[in-house]
Amino acid sequence: MQFAIVMHKDKSSDYGVTVPDLPGCFSAGSSVDEALAMAKEAIEVYLEQTIEDGKPVPQPGRIEQHQRNPDYRGGVWAVVSVDQSTLRVAAKRINITLPERVLDAIDRFADASGETRSGLLARAATEYIGRAGDKTLPTAKRGRRKFKTAKS
Repeated sequence: MQFAIVMHKDKSSDYGVTVPDLPGCFSAGSSVDEALAMAKEAIEVYLEQTIEDGKPVPQPGRIEQHQRNPDYRGGVWAVVSVDQSTLRVAAKRINITLPERVLDAIDRFADASGETRSGLLARAATEYIGRAGDKTLPTAKRGRRKFKTAKS
């Protein structure tokens, strides 16, 4: 995912960084390079907490949309890339059933993209859920859901 950031610098301060797509996500650095690195770390921590809370990951908007906001006037814009598959969120092994043709397509796409099957599926699911945006989604429940079957 690529998130737009905006940097501001006053003469007597560090570079302040705001991530418009992630409310309350900001950082700072004494140089542009440090500000970019700190912004990436802030975004990763924000996303990890969002995922851990069972909330959908906000999808990045376009810089052009954010530039219209007067709060960001005079800032310098950049883009920070974050690989969701590397976020430090506890992984859990699951067992799913997919049609063989779908699994083959997933594996081909993952291989061509330089990803693992699990990384691709995690990214795809996160992006799909994130597209829900501000829609109300039920909070994720811990543990397995129980389904009634013909045998129950």
